[in-house]
Amino acid sequence: MRQELGDHAVVLGASVAGLLAARVLTDAYRKVTVIDRDVMPEIGAHRRGAPQGRHQHSLHPRGRAVLEELFPGFTAHAVRAGARSGDVLGHCRWLLAGHRLAQVDIGLPGLIASRPFLEGRVRAGVRALPGVTFLERADIVGLTTTAGRRVTGVRVRDQDGDLMQVPAGLVVDATGRGSRTPVWLAELGYQPPTEDRIEIGLGYATRTYRLRPGALGADMLILTSGTPANPRMGGLVTLEGGRHMVTLGGILGDHPPTDPAGFEAFTASLPFADISEAIAGAQPLDNPVAFRFPASVRRRYEYLPEFPEGLLVLGDAICSFNPVYGQGMTVAANQALVLRRLLARAASPAPGRYFQEIVKTIDPPWDFAVGADLALPGVPGTRTGKIRMTNAYLPRLLAAASSDVSLAAAFIRVMGLLDRTESLLRPDRVLRVWWVNRKKLT
Repeated sequence: MRQELGDHAVVLGASVAGLLAARVLTDAYRKVTVIDRDVMPEIGAHRRGAPQGRHQHSLHPRGRAVLEELFPGFTAHAVRAGARSGDVLGHCRWLLAGHRLAQVDIGLPGLIASRPFLEGRVRAGVRALPGVTFLERADIVGLTTTAGRRVTGVRVRDQDGDLMQVPAGLVVDATGRGSRTPVWLAELGYQPPTEDRIEIGLGYATRTYRLRPGALGADMLILTSGTPANPRMGGLVTLEGGRHMVTLGGILGDHPPTDPAGFEAFTASLPFADISEAIAGAQPLDNPVAFRFPASVRRRYEYLPEFPEGLLVLGDAICSFNPVYGQGMTVAANQALVLRRLLARAASPAPGRYFQEIVKTIDPPWDFAVGADLALPGVPGTRTGKIRMTNAYLPRLLAAASSDVSLAAAFIRVMGLLDRTESLLRPDRVLRVWWVNRKKLT
């Protein structure tokens, strides 16, 4: 049996990122404590600290594969409990940039369920691990350190209002966009990280329905992305319990209304009518709820000259992506695997090495999302030559992918974070895009 590498690790935040961090920490530490201000709900119930949980979430194929690696049998157990699994191209309608991708099975399974369901299933898997405890209804006050140079634990205020110290050989901050690590660094005399921001001004609204029988056919998802002329977007996904969720989005202040009539009118304004037709005659199960996402934010910890030992950052606390691309959970899963690999070498990985390795999991999805955002007029940001070239090419690729299965599959593999965006620019694929589009014109 593998020798334990440490005694106690602490994870700040019980999000999916925090839970996956806790899972890999059990490979190296005898005890792992997950600290969160929420009371952990039952599987499928909403958590106050995850307001975005009432809206659509995506677990890309790569994310599903990582969950399967960390929790063997996860997909099968989730499906038995009500999640939906199917081919990510054959059972999903991708209506992107004004084009309908060819729809055929490509042997790439996906997993679809609500965020509370998926998070609850992961949390149940983590709870079942030996040595894991949850400290709930606890506010994180700050870090404890040795002469300001090494983090030795955290200070928290428990549910009774009492201050307590939780010692740890390693602290992992997975508290999301509201992470206080930059503030703590400044308090300890370190330089806080610079930030990259893409001001997208996204607003979206979500409503759940019970569709009429056969409204989706064999499909489990419809995703409609905007175009430069009509940047409104929407998604319809199958949920556990025979429900379906519609999420609508708009940028730069063009946000979907939350009154039922306005919500349906916004749905009808999408570039494709598939979602509007699917919910015709459906039974609404609630009223629309709104969420605002002003900007994607990336904290550049990898640029810092110094960082305290015993502290790492993971998930949205290091990079918060535009949620319309559904990358967050999958990127957090990839980061958890990086942490797992480094823990196999040292119980407290060197922060500099960790952040350099994490960059490799962030760069591809960040570049994809930023490039797609900057394709929309009005979104501020620097449009490099590479971004302009990619944004000129992708609509042509998607046009060809409406009839060419190999190109559709290649794009979905990039969307699913299995392949890098550069794979779409291979010479053979560029030539195929040109040839397919040329044939359409003749």
